[in-house]
Amino acid sequence: MISAGDFRNGVTFDDNGTVYQIIEFQHVKPGKGAAFVRAKIKNVITGGVIEKTFNPTEKFPTAYIERKDMQYVYNDGDLYYFMDLESYEQMPLNKEQLSDNFKFVKEEMICKVISYKGNVFGLEPPLFVELEVTATEPGFKGDTATGATKPATVETGAVVKVPLFIEEGEKIRIDTRTGEYMERA
Repeated sequence: MISAGDFRNGVTFDDNGTVYQIIEFQHVKPGKGAAFVRAKIKNVITGGVIEKTFNPTEKFPTAYIERKDMQYVYNDGDLYYFMDLESYEQMPLNKEQLSDNFKFVKEEMICKVISYKGNVFGLEPPLFVELEVTATEPGFKGDTATGATKPATVETGAVVKVPLFIEEGEKIRIDTRTGEYMERA
């Protein structure tokens, strides 16, 4: 059990069957009245963020979110299969359980499958991936204004903005959290 007075950023707790994670919190002690805790909390299943106030003595059960490394094996229609690296069991996930940044994941990459009490609700791809550029327009001489970029399609089919000097066939490093080009690989 965790009391609202012990809230810290990143703590997960169960509130009437809904799992929340603390994004930010503030202990408020007004001049009149009792102290309270104002918190911005995120529903870890749906991703929705709300602000809520708590009495510092309120207690909630701690929610243990499991993050397990699994290898992306293949997809079959709307099902994406991941293999447990210890037991070699395969687990199918449907498209709704995958995050938007899954578009940077190619087969055989290791991802973190996120679950609560055995129910999978999300997936975290690696923070950085190295992918090959499969299609991009050539950069023209004279197009060298600071920060000039062009769209490039990588081997997973995702489109990323890259500098003008990047050409087809090159490997680039991408930050999957922002979807931005980082550097040549």
